[in-house]
Amino acid sequence: MQTTRIAIVGGGLSGLYAAYLLEQKGVHDYVVLEARDVWGGRIASTPVAEGASPMDRFDLGPTWFWPAYQPQLDRLIASLGLERFAQPEDGDMLVEHTQNATPARVRGYACAPPSMRLLGGMGTLVDALRRRLTPGNLLLGQRVLRLRSDGRQVELEAENAQGQPSTYRVEHVLLAVPPRLALARIDFLPMLPEPLVRAWRGTATWMAPHAKYLVHYDAPFWRAQGLSGEARSSRGPLAEMHDASMPGGGAALFGFFGVPARVRRGVPEDVLRTHCRAQLTRLFGEGAATPLADFIKDWAADPWTATDADQDGAGQHAEAPDASVPEGPWQNRIMGIASEWSPQFPGYVAGAVEAAADGVNTLLEPRKVCLTPWQVCRDMQPPR
Repeated sequence: MQTTRIAIVGGGLSGLYAAYLLEQKGVHDYVVLEARDVWGGRIASTPVAEGASPMDRFDLGPTWFWPAYQPQLDRLIASLGLERFAQPEDGDMLVEHTQNATPARVRGYACAPPSMRLLGGMGTLVDALRRRLTPGNLLLGQRVLRLRSDGRQVELEAENAQGQPSTYRVEHVLLAVPPRLALARIDFLPMLPEPLVRAWRGTATWMAPHAKYLVHYDAPFWRAQGLSGEARSSRGPLAEMHDASMPGGGAALFGFFGVPARVRRGVPEDVLRTHCRAQLTRLFGEGAATPLADFIKDWAADPWTATDADQDGAGQHAEAPDASVPEGPWQNRIMGIASEWSPQFPGYVAGAVEAAADGVNTLLEPRKVCLTPWQVCRDMQPPR
């Protein structure tokens, strides 16, 4: 059995940022356990080809952030030296109102404040954090199966992709996976309080019902037509489309599927690709018919993102549930830090940063402990 002070379950943005904050505060006695074989969680920036430059990576997960509304995330991005740019929005947009109507060309609109993106995709944020962490504390391919608390410490059981088990004895667990997924994939012994279980199960996981289609071209031909690359469709299969091109890099469009997750499940991926290409050709012309490459990421089919309860969801941003247990054997032992636990931005990239910071601060900040019946108190560090 291995021992460490803090176990972080999940190696997406919230988990890696929590580790980054711990190291900044001088805490190196931690481990990050990620079930996937890659870091990033729901942040996934794919290269368009093997050996492609960082400018030719495109987002299959979250894409945008808004510095004016999300200053904490903006400060982190600036401190890591990452480059940003505004989402391309110049030109008209296209709308398919009905099944058989010709696409209508309408005046486009610009977001205010502008939607911003990272050069090289949102994955550059994950990469920048990971490079600043102690490599030996980061473990991929580790599925956490069970957490057992006796009120003083937590025993964590995990296994790798080959089924080899490992056990950790820790003081605290930071859950950097969505609440609904945590309950579906991890056994808690004893079980968490029923009101908390109901709240966590009722919290929708952002991105879980969604799927994205991304298509790469040699040039953004739609701009020469005075089009922004943005489109809306009631016909589908894509319901909402945007320009995904990188400045100085590859040209691309991406779209969100309007087809429900359970329906997508019964359609072969090559059939979905054919329908997506046909739709883009219908909208943007023959230049869209022959892409250099295309990609589908169906988050509803990702076992480390979605549960069966997410298959019928609309993917809305849910209200944040309680992140900790107020009493009993789990008190001060477990804290939710995934984006869904963010008070201000549940489900957003900024929410992952906020929830992770809140969790680490709660774990490490001094608390008041009463010494007498007259409430004379002194500062005390959290229990070890």
